[in-house]
Amino acid sequence: MKVAVVGGTGSFGQAVAKRLVEAGVEVVIGSRDAERAREAALELGAEGRENADAVRGVDLVLLAVKADAAVETASELREKIGRTPVLSVAAELTFGPGGVKPTEEPTSVAQRIQAVLEGPVVAGLHSLAAASLSTQPADEDALVCGDDADAKALALELASRLVTGRAVDAGPLASARALEGMTAVIVNVNKRYKAHAGLRVTGLH
Repeated sequence: MKVAVVGGTGSFGQAVAKRLVEAGVEVVIGSRDAERAREAALELGAEGRENADAVRGVDLVLLAVKADAAVETASELREKIGRTPVLSVAAELTFGPGGVKPTEEPTSVAQRIQAVLEGPVVAGLHSLAAASLSTQPADEDALVCGDDADAKALALELASRLVTGRAVDAGPLASARALEGMTAVIVNVNKRYKAHAGLRVTGLH
């Protein structure tokens, strides 16, 4: 599998790329700044390119940019991405004195990305944090949802390289709204208990 990590110079993108490279996945780090991409990739033993070049000829594009830039970035790369499957990991959050909350947007970031791309979009990895992936696979499960079976299978395969638990099929892309909202729950739990907690789905065989 060859994966482009767009936003691969950020903390989450770097952590994911590191785990994938160590798992034997061919990784291309993408950034708006080609030099930054090359510098980040050099440390990991990966390739580094400007975003538009990074997404060419890969099996899966992992969109790891910040949530407020995710749809715009996908739109800018629409022609370059073409029919290549995209994995959206973004979650929109609001921060206030009462804690972290999901936004009140009626549709998920992933669904809005799907609206601007030609190829299939899947969503997942929302409960994973850069800190949990920084030194080893995260000790938790990873949930992925999507409407395209082949794209979802690729994303589940990728997710399985990032965790010691299971890569779990969480249903259609409509479930992304719930998965993105779960990020707020995990952040609140970790702030309250000063932890790096994740998710485990019980009862699976």
